[in-house]
Amino acid sequence: MSHQADQHSLPLANAAPTARVIAGHSALECILTFVLLFGVTTIIRWVIGPSTLSRAIPQIHAQLVIVGGFVGLLLAGLILSRPGKISGGHINPAISLAMWRFGVFPGVSVAPYIVAQLAGSALGVLAARAAWGPVAGDPPVVDSVLQPGHGWTAGELFAAEAVSMGVIVYFVGYFLQSPARARLVPWLVGFLIGAAIAVLGTTTGGSVNPARQFGPAVVSGQLNYLWVYLLAPMVGAAVAAALLDRGHRHRAVLTDRLCGTNLDGSPLRG
Repeated sequence: MSHQADQHSLPLANAAPTARVIAGHSALECILTFVLLFGVTTIIRWVIGPSTLSRAIPQIHAQLVIVGGFVGLLLAGLILSRPGKISGGHINPAISLAMWRFGVFPGVSVAPYIVAQLAGSALGVLAARAAWGPVAGDPPVVDSVLQPGHGWTAGELFAAEAVSMGVIVYFVGYFLQSPARARLVPWLVGFLIGAAIAVLGTTTGGSVNPARQFGPAVVSGQLNYLWVYLLAPMVGAAVAAALLDRGHRHRAVLTDRLCGTNLDGSPLRG
């Protein structure tokens, strides 16, 4: 990635954040992922689980469109929140990996971010179960755990999750190459994740985020295919980062912050 480095990316990639900074930012990622998974489980509980809304709109595809819309808005809001602006608002281990591969996120922070995101995922699901009671652990909610559609093999699921995450990472990286486009990234991420839920919900589950599946699977004890949901998005993110690097060598990703700002919160400038 060295040919990508410029005056914008070098300070970010080469900076060695202190242990205190890493711990603080990782804690914020834990909180953000906690809120995301609490929100996801809550949305599924009321849209797909037993409720007035689910009885009024019993069609699963329509329900998934509603879930995707709410989750997309929640995700955009978290990225744009004060904690999201401080930590970068990754809320997804595959995004943290991709930002490192783009050369704008310190490698020393990748593992702490991922651990924090996975921990926040589990805590968010536990909090949702405590808030909504037994219904959150029963079908069709089951702690919001995802399962592939009938007949899907592990290989097919791996490919679909990897490609889906790769598409998201590619577009995020492309938008973060331009100050004008970078400010649209929170809404881009929300739209792409929401679309993945709506389109892939009945086939792959539309996870495209290892942290999205980790907490629900661990809390519910449904660990089938968990390795696929954890690994495939990471592979897709790494491949997409390499492809964007190869195809746009003259343009560098300017920031690891999905809110589209510099580290100090100032707007990006080309």
